[in-house]
Amino acid sequence: MSELLGLIYTGNTTDQLRELTATRAVAAVPICARYRVIDFILSSLVSSGARNVGVITQKNYHSLMDHLGSGKEWDLHGKRQGLVILPPFLTHDNVGVYKGLLDAIRSNLHFLRRSKERYVLVTDTGMLYTARFDDMLMQHIQTNADITLMYSDDHTMLRTGGNGCYLKVDGAGRVLDMELEPMLPNYENSYMQAFIIRRELLIELADRALSRAQYHFTRDVLTSGLRDGTLKIYGWRNPGCVWRLDSVLDYYNCSMALLKPEVQAELFSADRPIWTKVRDEMPTRYFATAQVKNSLLGDGCVIEGTVENSILSRGVRVQKGAVVRNAVIMQDGYIMSGAHVECCILDKQVIVREGSTLTAPATYPLVVAKDTIV
Repeated sequence: MSELLGLIYTGNTTDQLRELTATRAVAAVPICARYRVIDFILSSLVSSGARNVGVITQKNYHSLMDHLGSGKEWDLHGKRQGLVILPPFLTHDNVGVYKGLLDAIRSNLHFLRRSKERYVLVTDTGMLYTARFDDMLMQHIQTNADITLMYSDDHTMLRTGGNGCYLKVDGAGRVLDMELEPMLPNYENSYMQAFIIRRELLIELADRALSRAQYHFTRDVLTSGLRDGTLKIYGWRNPGCVWRLDSVLDYYNCSMALLKPEVQAELFSADRPIWTKVRDEMPTRYFATAQVKNSLLGDGCVIEGTVENSILSRGVRVQKGAVVRNAVIMQDGYIMSGAHVECCILDKQVIVREGSTLTAPATYPLVVAKDTIV
């Protein structure tokens, strides 16, 4: 039995993603032609040996539940262990709306108490990355830490003023100080909202914090534990690529970065594949008039027009004479003949009529909501 239990919190809300999260959680946002954001964290947990994973949901979770199903795509559909979806529910103590991560954990203590694993990996879904959580757990055990925080020193997509949490880490990996949402961060390491802790200690900390009306794990537990010296906190550096998904521009830049072969090679390593829900489709069909350059296309697409530097999800159709450039088109999109789409993000089942033009600057991409006819 694995010693690592996974606990994924999908209750974080990102209003800056606008139409992309109007009817779905951030964890269920489509990415890279055939995946969802949660696939990368879930696959990393499975590759690291976790066989018991709980997914805490908050709102707009129907799309996420449909995607995860029984967990069979990730081999998480065992009799005693596997994937457990933990939707909010009403009780005398719980009103169904979590005030923060600590409140969500306390509302699902039954899952933690009946689990047998010694350690818990807790993470949210506001970032896209892969990680070797087994290496992180090994360091956690070797250092005898109370809590081990995952961090990255990549400033490309993570370092933003007024947002995020930044760590001061010494040469031995111990966290000495942290800043929460500073306008001008003084420390180089960005906390990735993922940590490993003993299961019993997490239950104790959650119960103690909630008894004092504390709901924010970083502000109320980590910072106070550092200040008082009551918690031995270490950091583990994730050497891979990391993207924060806090806005439409972040999502767009992440998608465009996934077109680079070196990024694909790092994110989709042969020894640690990324699994997702299977949708049986015919292979993509390219007509004689099709011109496709530097793009990712899912199964079932029908391409008659021009596609450049774009990501097309499953079932997208681009008719003859249509041009799609620097765009993200999600499942079952339909670009009719003569249409021009550039620097746009089209959600599922969007239809762009004949001769229509949708263009935007790359620094402010246009988002079209699901089931829209333009």
